[in-house]
Amino acid sequence: MGLLERLRKEWFILGIVLVIAVARLEPAVGVKGGPLKPEITITYIAVSAIFFNSGLSLKTELADSRLYATSRVFCSNFNQSCWWK
Repeated sequence: MGLLERLRKEWFILGIVLVIAVARLEPAVGVKGGPLKPEITITYIAVSAIFFNSGLSLKTELADSRLYATSRVFCSNFNQSCWWK
């Protein structure tokens, strides 16, 4: 296996090592109130991106059945709440 193939295969680990090395060299970028604004980006954007990414990895059959079940439960609860006023 050549070096280029190995780099392509291990791109995620290499990316993590690169980001850690840059953070070690320039820690002022990620401090509270710094240019990345970690109090906002970590709290909202990163968490949202993680959930969105995990949602993209769901199988469509599973997502369709969950969406159907969720909509049925919502409609059922909504209809019952309208009756009990």
